[in-house]
Amino acid sequence: MIDKTWTTGFSRVETLLTERLREPPPTHIQLLVGPRQVGKTTLMLKIARREGDRAVYASADSPEAALPSWRDLIWQRAVERAGNGGAILLLDEIQYLPDWSRWLKSRFDAVLRHRIPLHVVASGSSSLLIGTGSRETMAGRFERIVLGHWVAADLVDAFGVSPRDAARRIASHGGYPGAVSFWDDSPRWRAYVRDSIVGPAVERDILHMQTVRKPSLLRQIVAVAASQPAEILSLEKIAGLLAERGALDTIAHYLELLEQAFLLKPLTKYSPSELRRRRSPPKLVMLSNALLAGVSSAEPPSSEGEPERWGRWVENACLAHAVNTGREVHYWREEPWEVDAVILEGRRGYLIEVKTGRYTAEDLRGLAHAARRFPELTPTVLCDPGRETTATDAGFRSVAWTDFLLDAWR
Repeated sequence: MIDKTWTTGFSRVETLLTERLREPPPTHIQLLVGPRQVGKTTLMLKIARREGDRAVYASADSPEAALPSWRDLIWQRAVERAGNGGAILLLDEIQYLPDWSRWLKSRFDAVLRHRIPLHVVASGSSSLLIGTGSRETMAGRFERIVLGHWVAADLVDAFGVSPRDAARRIASHGGYPGAVSFWDDSPRWRAYVRDSIVGPAVERDILHMQTVRKPSLLRQIVAVAASQPAEILSLEKIAGLLAERGALDTIAHYLELLEQAFLLKPLTKYSPSELRRRRSPPKLVMLSNALLAGVSSAEPPSSEGEPERWGRWVENACLAHAVNTGREVHYWREEPWEVDAVILEGRRGYLIEVKTGRYTAEDLRGLAHAARRFPELTPTVLCDPGRETTATDAGFRSVAWTDFLLDAWR
């Protein structure tokens, strides 16, 4: 059996999971992981309603889950239903069960030995907690499905938002589905992001780990990353911006934890040398623009009122979109030249420069230098709709950043 990782949008995850649950059981455990508030529980409950009596749904985050015999009773109920023609066990927030991976392994091994017709789907909010247990004891028994941050196309499909407005909302408000109703009520929107997403992700998912010895330092790193989106910050500079002192190794470790919790991605410099990539200062990209305002009291910027800050938000949204859709993303810098991103997908690669507002061919000199350095990569400018000709006149491919966020650019 082979472990697999899938990263895709909500509707595609639903289709994929539905297809796998149609396969003759028993087969692999399906581990559904992803950020908070992107619809994992919604999807699990939807499957439970659709399957009716064949499904057993249980959440390990419920009060009764603390009872010593709870999980064994749930498992026994699922096995009994499987004896009546097959069943599906849906275990939500499984990381809250003590030693969950060893328990699930022992139960599932019995399913395989006795060929019990039982499908098992387990979900969790953090790859940090789920990934540790699954790698140690579940190897070869599961397939991982990542339900990531919502992209513009998800908003179009689920809420009927126009494509252009969906792309702009991804840049200004992010794509959390539960926050859509608060888009026009900024205080409630920020409170939702802070209290339902950022707070639980840090306080429950990450601080649940014993390795976090300085929780206040972790929170400060989140604040620094959110206040300076899509910026290259050395570990030394990050340390200088923190109110609390922290060793560089500790800061690097906490950045890894935040990445595993689906909050941010520290991009490395594009280089043929793996060692140089690891040693490069990170470019910090928050994986949803909702997080940029959710950890502060600042309003989302506008292109008219704060053009420079808006440009940073658009760049962060574009790079986060590339990460969230499963592409390999880096940045490139060789003083005095810099390119916002290098995006790799399969055999294709792109040098990406993000420009909002007016720009000139002079502003693309870094992109031109990188294009000569890496002729195998396609230089591409992401700009405001209607401003593509400046880049095309300079000999570069140009795409509206709204089209990029809608995946309508290739």
